[in-house]
Amino acid sequence: MKKATLLTSMFLFGSLALMAQTKWSVDKAHAYLNFTVTHMSLSEVDGSFKKFDATVTASKPDFSDAVFTLTADIASINTDNNYRDTDLKSDKYFDAAKYPLLSFTSKSISKINAKKYKLIGDMTMHGVTKSVSLMLTYNGTGTNMQTHKPFAGFKITGTLNRNDFGVGHAPAAIISEDIDLKANGEFDQN
Repeated sequence: MKKATLLTSMFLFGSLALMAQTKWSVDKAHAYLNFTVTHMSLSEVDGSFKKFDATVTASKPDFSDAVFTLTADIASINTDNNYRDTDLKSDKYFDAAKYPLLSFTSKSISKINAKKYKLIGDMTMHGVTKSVSLMLTYNGTGTNMQTHKPFAGFKITGTLNRNDFGVGHAPAAIISEDIDLKANGEFDQN
């Protein structure tokens, strides 16, 4: 009888924990996913993904237990240069036809201070999945004036090595191996 009571209690507490989780969806009108590479060791070239989606799921108000997911459409890459964008989408770099999506799912989050977190998760790009470490800034929570629902703001930054994912074979003196990432956005509570 004690086992049955214990199992029932565990099920109820587990169910309550799942019910307490809140999902937040990115407000694409107030978000971006950018990257920067160094060209010829002299200048920086910025780019972005115009089509992406992201969610946050958390049960704590400070998001210290949050799980972040992101997908980006490789074919939406934009560096404000059609020739370069076509080259990046080709099999010389991202190979958008074969690997149409970039994705990230966080696996752990560690609070550094009230607004800063270390976010570790799996990044999949060009058919390769690697664990990456990113910095997360929680900008706060407010109430959307139009929907009257809660919304939260986040910024994520980090650096990836493109060789870890097999993206491009250009020498580092031409295109840096390190790619700086910066994502920023508002997320609406569902």
